[in-house]
Amino acid sequence: MTAPPLDPPSLYAAREPIFPKRVSGGFRSLKWAVMAVTLAIYYITPWLRWDRGAAMPDQAVLVDLAHRRFFFFGIEIWPHEFYIVAGLLVMAGLGLFLFTSALGRVWCGYTCPQTVWTDLFLLVERWIEGDRNARIRLHRQGWSLRKAGLRAVKWTTWLVIAALTGGAWVFYFTDAPTLARDLATLSALPVAWLTIAILTATTFVFGGFAREQICIYACPWPRIQAAMMDEDTLTVAYRDWRGEPRGKGEGAGDCIDCLACVSVCPTGIDIRDGQQLECITCALCIDACDQMMDRTGRPRGLIGYLALSDETAERAGTAPRGAWRHVLRPRTLVYATLWSGIGVLLATALILRSQIDLSVTPVRNPQFVTLSDGSVRNAYELRLRNKQHELVRYQIGVEAPGTIALGVEGETDGAVTVPPDQTLTRRIYLTAAPGSPLAGTGASPVTLTARDPGSAARARIDTVFHGRDAP
Repeated sequence: MTAPPLDPPSLYAAREPIFPKRVSGGFRSLKWAVMAVTLAIYYITPWLRWDRGAAMPDQAVLVDLAHRRFFFFGIEIWPHEFYIVAGLLVMAGLGLFLFTSALGRVWCGYTCPQTVWTDLFLLVERWIEGDRNARIRLHRQGWSLRKAGLRAVKWTTWLVIAALTGGAWVFYFTDAPTLARDLATLSALPVAWLTIAILTATTFVFGGFAREQICIYACPWPRIQAAMMDEDTLTVAYRDWRGEPRGKGEGAGDCIDCLACVSVCPTGIDIRDGQQLECITCALCIDACDQMMDRTGRPRGLIGYLALSDETAERAGTAPRGAWRHVLRPRTLVYATLWSGIGVLLATALILRSQIDLSVTPVRNPQFVTLSDGSVRNAYELRLRNKQHELVRYQIGVEAPGTIALGVEGETDGAVTVPPDQTLTRRIYLTAAPGSPLAGTGASPVTLTARDPGSAARARIDTVFHGRDAP
């Protein structure tokens, strides 16, 4: 008689729900403060106003997709200035490298949107269902009227927060009061409703149900962070040489195996097992352990910020290096220098950028025209962008090695009027007299200029003038 075949082992472990316990302490207070500040910035920013003059949006921070511009208080970024946005993204990446190299995954533990909204959803969950033990009991119970009522209240509150989150994001892309009125009267565009619905659903699921699964499996940063950290990186660690062996009897270390550090961890890990991919460096285990050390009359710091390079010194009972010596080291200084350098370059570019953008395209067919009096004329398509918030009449000029006349189609004085925050395309003509060297040579360099007579704004661009001998 043969034994029945065994089921193949599963390659995937079922998720164990995590119910973090509330803890108080310095790091928990810091997380509350960061959560309050970041949420306030996110929800309030679209409602801030900034006077830019008539016919201009007065929203302080606005991504104006219709007119392809980005407003940030007094700064206006046009599509051709996307290098500024690219520079800001590079700075954000270098800043992430800098903080990770110095202090581990502090971004994940404090300011990552997934962490912030998960903390907010957990706060709601504790208010409604109770602390850790109460939530575990409720989870293990069968469905009842009380459980259904608590879950309905919790999920409804989560859904309201998620909807406010999705709505706040859409407000960054259009005038917030106008969109709010359209949403209230059900007259908003379908794209607004669709975007809010998608962001509401993702926030509801990610913050309420997926939680640590996003940090562990969906986010790529845990797998990248190892390249950013080294033996001098300060990160949350367990001093096993002081805590082991665990227990309460004679000869035991400071760790009494109370599992307080595990019960408060939002990703459900045991920090005593060493540094792990799942650790987001929120440091709540430090608060929990310090409280237990206070109760048992033992010194704090069994779990704390620690660099691997300090482990040998601490084991030997000597003083470790100071925290600033870990933070200010060649690697972090290189990141900080690159970050600061890019910031200075971007600030300089913003300060020095002109309020006029000028571009020109020579008309290629034909390259030149010989007039009846022997003069040679070239035509160009001139594009002039007025970045100011008022109508400006720009004087067009030309700089060339010889005498050359400039004419603007439809104008008599060589000037063009450009409406505020718009681009004007106009054909211009450069004409070299019959005896001018420019008329008989091939391609000669010339420079076109645009000047605002009412200010010092000026733009110039180089091009070429084709004479009769041009190929």
